[in-house]
Amino acid sequence: MKDSPHDARRIVKLKIHHTFYENSVTASTHYLIKMFSMSVTRDRSAPAVPRRGERVKSNKQVTAATMKDVALKAKVSTATVSRALMNPDKVSQSTRSRVEQAALEVGYFPQSMGRNVKRNESRTILVIVPDICDPFFSEIIRGIEVTAAEQGYLVLIGDCAHQNQKEKTFLNLIITKQIDGMVLLSSRLPFDASVEEQRNLPPMVMSNEFAPELELPTVHIDNLTAAFNAMNYLLDLGHKRIGCIAGPEDMPLCHYRLQGYVQALRRSGIVVDPHYIARGDFTFEAGANALKQLLEQPLPPTAVFCHSDVMALGALSWAKRQGLKVPDDLSIIGFDNIALAEFCDPPLTTVAQPRFDIGREAMLLLLDQMQGQNVSSGSRLMDCELIIRGSTRALP
Repeated sequence: MKDSPHDARRIVKLKIHHTFYENSVTASTHYLIKMFSMSVTRDRSAPAVPRRGERVKSNKQVTAATMKDVALKAKVSTATVSRALMNPDKVSQSTRSRVEQAALEVGYFPQSMGRNVKRNESRTILVIVPDICDPFFSEIIRGIEVTAAEQGYLVLIGDCAHQNQKEKTFLNLIITKQIDGMVLLSSRLPFDASVEEQRNLPPMVMSNEFAPELELPTVHIDNLTAAFNAMNYLLDLGHKRIGCIAGPEDMPLCHYRLQGYVQALRRSGIVVDPHYIARGDFTFEAGANALKQLLEQPLPPTAVFCHSDVMALGALSWAKRQGLKVPDDLSIIGFDNIALAEFCDPPLTTVAQPRFDIGREAMLLLLDQMQGQNVSSGSRLMDCELIIRGSTRALP
């Protein structure tokens, strides 16, 4: 064996609309995060500390700012204030900016109608999904939802696929306090926020991906080791020309899976050929196109390691349409162990991720944060395994 490498139950799908204004998105993002920070400050029970030289009247109760205060400050009607903050596409940019500045100055923070004011919670969490059509995410979401439902929480799903102006939608959920926490299934926040501003956001947990720069509690597998072990299996079968159908270059998990591929080849004394690496976007079509590219090489690969089952199934379909026999002519390994992997022809050899458990663990970490427990950032690694099926065989 080769060495290991380095060191109320329901889901509501949140629709992302394109009606938000096109300019000053980043500025508005920072405004909303500041407003959320002000709300967090007001929610704390500790009394405010007076500024130097400020007179304090101990017998006078401080009242929260109202929409009317914002209207007076901005010199607009209360109806305009409501539209500017809750439906910003319905007012001009200048009016919106004036209202936002006025709200910031008077300290107005809109209260969500659906929030439990007494307990200061909505009992709702938001799950950010890169692409809801990708079957990989279904079991992770189910793990999140089952665990959330056990504690009386509702799950909203925010689908980020093919959306250009979605950040205001997510931030409006935050500013109106309609969510208590977020689970990210990608390596990016769905809006622009500095590290300092992230501290003012609701509790967050990252699931599946790994992005240390966000400093979030994270639940995922060791993608490098998993890829390394899958490659070692192909090498043990006698394959030396092994192609790789990799995911997008900007995704951390794809980087680690590619490193596992590279390390396994190098430790076997095989020179890494960049022509044997093709990239796709985790779709069936991308897998088919990538395999077509790999098989056009003068010496085509005898086996292919894919970064996802979806791309592996696309490659399998294309190979069969070209008259190739899998695994007699070409061995294919996938990654994820989605349901289709077991029922395709031939059944797919793949790296099985504990997707339900990943979702469940992520939700448990989020619950700990929302209950005030100190949850450290960094990785919580889950076990995975290589499942051998009929899409791979030893070279004769």
